[in-house]
Amino acid sequence: MTQSILSSFILLGTLPALCAAGDLSKYRDFQLGTGLAEIAKQIGGDPSLARTIHRRPALMQELEWRPRSLGPSSGAEAVEGVVFGFYDGSLFRITVRYGRYETEGMIADDLVEAISATYGPAVRPTTAAVTAEQGPYGDQEHVLARWEDTSCRFELVSTSYGPSFKLTGVLKTVEAKATAANLEARRMDDLEAPQRDSARIANEEQLARAKLEKARLVNKPKFRP
Repeated sequence: MTQSILSSFILLGTLPALCAAGDLSKYRDFQLGTGLAEIAKQIGGDPSLARTIHRRPALMQELEWRPRSLGPSSGAEAVEGVVFGFYDGSLFRITVRYGRYETEGMIADDLVEAISATYGPAVRPTTAAVTAEQGPYGDQEHVLARWEDTSCRFELVSTSYGPSFKLTGVLKTVEAKATAANLEARRMDDLEAPQRDSARIANEEQLARAKLEKARLVNKPKFRP
């Protein structure tokens, strides 16, 4: 009987997910720690299209990839978009957004089962631990499952906006540095805000004066009282 059960697991391809964790250092063919230029090459993109979040105290960038067109008839690809996060030019975070149509009707257990086939058994957080940071639109996010080793972590997250699912993967050693860099960047921006505002106002006033002077040079010779 035991032999028969094991044979069934092997045939179904579920034995690796039940027995051992997978390689948490990568998502599909994208390896955490890879440089921006190489990731751009993999997706057929241009590294110059990466969006700069801030340049100091560390260079933080994001590069977005949409593996399929949007809409209900876009094919079997469930991934709507992937955002690659870079710290000083090195990939440290991957955020995978799943399409609404391709996950419609699915529950968290369905996604956990599918992801566990790649990364191994998941840890399901307790109720007290499920609340994550708010999303970009103020929607509440909840951690549904976690796959983790000493270096990397993947989390399946649900968002109330949609609702929808996403999978996030991070290189843990760099994540702490990136968090500290983001906090320091905000602090520096707040300190320099008055100076930036003053420079912006002065520049706007200079442009307004130049515009009026240009109009004056055009209108003065034509003016007849």
